[in-house]
Order: sequence, then C-alpha cells, then structure tokens
Amino acid sequence: MPNIHQSITELVGRTPLLQLNGYAKKHGLEADIIGKLEYFNPNQSVKDRIALAMIEDAEESGRLKPGDTVVETTSGNTGIGLAAIAAAKGYPFRVYIQDQVSEERFKVIKAFGGKTIKLTEEPTIAKTLEETNGDFVAAIEALKNNVIAKETGVVFVDQCSNPANPGVHRRTTGPEIWEDTDGKVDIFVACVGTGGTLSGVGQFLKSQNPDIKIVGVQPGPNSLPSDEVPQPSEEITGVHPFVGVPDNVIPSTLDRNIFDEVIKVEALEGYKSAREVAKSDGILIGASSGAALFAATVLAKRPENKGKKIVAMFPDTGLRYLSTNLFNEEVV
Repeated sequence: MPNIHQSITELVGRTPLLQLNGYAKKHGLEADIIGKLEYFNPNQSVKDRIALAMIEDAEESGRLKPGDTVVETTSGNTGIGLAAIAAAKGYPFRVYIQDQVSEERFKVIKAFGGKTIKLTEEPTIAKTLEETNGDFVAAIEALKNNVIAKETGVVFVDQCSNPANPGVHRRTTGPEIWEDTDGKVDIFVACVGTGGTLSGVGQFLKSQNPDIKIVGVQPGPNSLPSDEVPQPSEEITGVHPFVGVPDNVIPSTLDRNIFDEVIKVEALEGYKSAREVAKSDGILIGASSGAALFAATVLAKRPENKGKKIVAMFPDTGLRYLSTNLFNEEVV
C-alpha cells in the first residue's frame, strides 16, 4: 500500500537516538552518550513538537478558529515550528523574536509566510525590558496585556505557560526514549529554555523508573548578561538560567521538582563539543545541543557513571548557526 503523508503534521516526532561512539572514543569515556536527534523533525528542531501540540490544543478548545492569527514570542525555533505548522493548517502567523538570534531564523520564518518583529521594535516590549533590567517574562506579560489583549482574531499560544508544552514531551518524547533504549536509560540531560522538554521527558521517565537521574543545563556566568558585560560575545541561544534566579522569571512550564542536578555550561564549552562531534560522529548540532553534550561528557567522566547510558537532548541542527561563531574555530 502507498505510504504517502498528507501533512507535515504527520511527520513530527519519532526522532532517532544515536550512540556517539566516535566522540566517546576520542574522550576515553566509559559511559555511553546517546543523542536524541531532534533535527529529524520536519523543520529541524524539537520545537516542532510543541508547535503542533499548542496549535492543536487551541483548535480543540475552540480558542483558535479559521482565519485567526497565531502569535508567539521566541528565540527562534518555536517560531519556525509554529510558522510551518500554521502555514500547513492555513493560519497567518506573527512572531516577536529576540534581536540577536541568527539570521537564518528570521529568513526561515519569513519563508513560511510568517511576520517577524524584533523585540526592540515593539515599544511595549522594549520599554518593559528596559524598566525590568531585561526580564523576558515581564516583557511577555506586558505584550499579552497591553497589545495582544486589545486585538481580535489573535491567539497567543504562549509556550512559557502553555501546559501543552511539557505535555507533548510527556506523551511522545519521553516514551520514545524509553522504548528505543528498551528502558535502559540511566540519565537524561537537557538544556532549559521554557523547561518543557526537561519537565515532560523527566516526568515520564521517572514514572517508569524513579531512579533515572534528570539533569538540567543552564548557561554559565560568562555566557549571561551582567552589569559589566550587558551583551556577552557568545551565548547559548534559547537557554536560560532556572536556578539562582528570581521565581518570577522562571516559566511555569518548568517542573522545579523534576531535576536531580543542574550543570552550568559556558557557551564556548558547548561550541567546542558541537565542533568535536561533527568531526567524530558526522552530526551537525546547534549551540544548545553542544551544551547538553558538554554536560553529558561531565557526567560520563564520573567514576560512578561507568557503564551507564546517558541520553542527551539535541534540540536542533547546526545549519541554523552557520552565520554565528558556533563553527568558527578561530573563536576558542
């Protein structure tokens, strides 16, 4: 029988696991690092999962109707996923996007027919960021209450508070990892942006085996804005601190009871890992994937983890970063 899909919505999920044998040999690791290659989703990132889940949840609840415009704020990949799913389903799409993300992200969203607005181009967001010293959560609330709430025919999907975000990972990503490892997974590692991936996957895996360790990754201090360096030269796009910060800047999509450990990774450490695995195993991964790989390497080098299986979430493709310094080896 023919096996012809009718929509890209049918292609989301079921991404492969890859054991990084070349990388492990290079580093002399005695634990297995296994990458969850989310760039096998139709639009090359893990955010395809939440884009589909949030739009379908809005449809099923009646909030999203034909002709409505889908709206979101994003550091990039969620915007790309939403732009593609919205196009496939016939909805207009508008995104407020962080100024400093790679040029590829803007171009891809526009290619899908989406409208992009830089955060600093929206007066409400720019004013709130200035008044709150860069509080992104406060800026989103200001946008919702002072701009979007006054519009009609607009649905703000809001990945930072939408339960469909962790829900889709609990329903799909976690079970995929469990099934593909035959339940033999000891540690799961993921960077935290909204926290949806870490929370949903972590909740499912711990429901199967409470002894599985869930490890979250956040940027190191040199990769975060500070009074001395308001804009670091290198950063891990879309990855945010979730420990040691005020509660009001932590998205509600993060289950703060699910993780067993937090590892801080500097952007250049993640860059180096991404460059290494490209040469050792032939996969091109993004900056947050490199950060997750660096954290997994830290874990794999611990004597107590000898022989264990560590699954690291690789959210997107390195092709989204060719205009950045990720693969510029002159930047050490």
